[in-house]
Amino acid sequence: MLKEFKEFALRGSLLDMAIGIILGAAFGSVVTSLVNDILMPPLGLLLGRVNFSNLFINLSGGEYASLAEAQAAGAATINYGVFINSVINFLLVAFAVFLLIKQVNRLRRAEAPPPPTTKECPFCCSAIPLAATRCPACTSELGGR
Repeated sequence: MLKEFKEFALRGSLLDMAIGIILGAAFGSVVTSLVNDILMPPLGLLLGRVNFSNLFINLSGGEYASLAEAQAAGAATINYGVFINSVINFLLVAFAVFLLIKQVNRLRRAEAPPPPTTKECPFCCSAIPLAATRCPACTSELGGR
């Protein structure tokens, strides 16, 4: 049983998956930093320095100047500003990932398929070498190359 577990654990696809998860976690922190530190500040500036996280609906009837104050008082609130921030953050992360994947795909070089080494006989449809002038299967003359 130990031998079977060792074979399972060292199987190539399992190791590839583990490496993918580790790199995905590291990539996630890079994308989060890109959104929070590079994309969100100019967006906040464009929107007139609006802080969506302080937008809320107070359900308890009291007056509170900020969401933190309402939460400290234990008031029931609908935090739609936090939701708006989450949606904007998601859209920016999705856009940042799109841009990164687009650049990675652009940098990848498409491998050209190897040149063919055979051709098809027009009479019997057998695969024959490119330089053949007669088909070895049906003995038809192919007329040059």
